[in-house]
Amino acid sequence: MPLTHFDAQGQAHMVDVSEKAVTDRVAVAAAYIKMAPETFDLISEGRAKKGDVLGVARLAGIMGAKKTPDLIPLCHPLPVTKVAVELTLDPELPGVQIEATVKTSGQTGVEMEALTAASTAALTVYDMTKAVDKAMEIGGIRVLLKDGGKSGRYEAQ
Repeated sequence: MPLTHFDAQGQAHMVDVSEKAVTDRVAVAAAYIKMAPETFDLISEGRAKKGDVLGVARLAGIMGAKKTPDLIPLCHPLPVTKVAVELTLDPELPGVQIEATVKTSGQTGVEMEALTAASTAALTVYDMTKAVDKAMEIGGIRVLLKDGGKSGRYEAQ
């Protein structure tokens, strides 16, 4: 399958979706941020000096999804109809598991919006706690689910 963001001359361009049908679309993306046990305790006990780490990260993820076309040059601005960002404390990491769901009715998918939401939430956790743990690790950024449109449903294994 050819890459759609390049024209016949190999130049980057925004894909023309004007002939595509408007369909309901959803994407779910994930990320994690791994940290020192002491940082995990700081977040889970609500002792971070900057405030409610998970609450602020949730809002940042929502805002990130809405700003995706401002950050990713060839993304279409979409009428996002839902953004949900779940942050779950995971003592096994230790750290935070992040899952972002984005929905729209449109002519192109919302995978980039979901990925941006998950990434922005993880970056916000880092920003709010970096004073005590600069060695935190962000990873696992991936699409878990994409549904709607011509290519149908994708679920990560």
